[in-house]
Amino acid sequence: MEDYIRSLLVWVVILWSAAFILIRKIFSKRSFSFSNRIVSTIHASLAVTLCSLSVEDWGCPICPLASKSSPSQMKTLTVTLGYLIYDLGCCLFDNHANIDNTVHHLVSILGIGASLAYENCGTEIVAAVWITEISSPFLHMRELLKELGYKDTDLNLAADILFAVIFTFGRMVAGPYLTYVTVSADNPLLIKAMALGLQLVSAFWFYKIAKMVRYKLTRRSIS
Repeated sequence: MEDYIRSLLVWVVILWSAAFILIRKIFSKRSFSFSNRIVSTIHASLAVTLCSLSVEDWGCPICPLASKSSPSQMKTLTVTLGYLIYDLGCCLFDNHANIDNTVHHLVSILGIGASLAYENCGTEIVAAVWITEISSPFLHMRELLKELGYKDTDLNLAADILFAVIFTFGRMVAGPYLTYVTVSADNPLLIKAMALGLQLVSAFWFYKIAKMVRYKLTRRSIS
């Protein structure tokens, strides 16, 4: 891993933490989770933008495979790695860590960290970040709306459905294809294991999200 990437990583963790502290002061009457979700929404929007900007050829957005990471890819991954380290700390500090969320964080941290250490597989990992973060703003919007008093409203239901649809497309359509090409390419074993692990976690979450949407739609039709 390049020295400038190490330095950037430290600064990124500090900046995400500082952003949380600032937002926490602005929304002091809201919960810890509310402020953290705002930071998470900012990261998701920034990550998707940076991932899109780092694509070398939109004719083949996941090309070249198993290749040396470009400087823009490494910087993009460093921003997300710093966020994941910050967010895992927040989850542990707020006592909201659960097994599936912790596994997701650890698998992602390990995979991105390995990519930065090898200075390889930037295309695959950037694509994975894009797929995993594209639905995140709607995930956090659901919870933010609940705390703002919009639970069980049409607006909250719309956020639920948008999240479910985008998550399903990203994690259960694009995700399996990305996992296949990552495992098939000449990537390090750790990167292949990370791809498989992330897809398994995504499948588990898809099951839970499908149950949630079915429950809400059923309850809405009954009422």
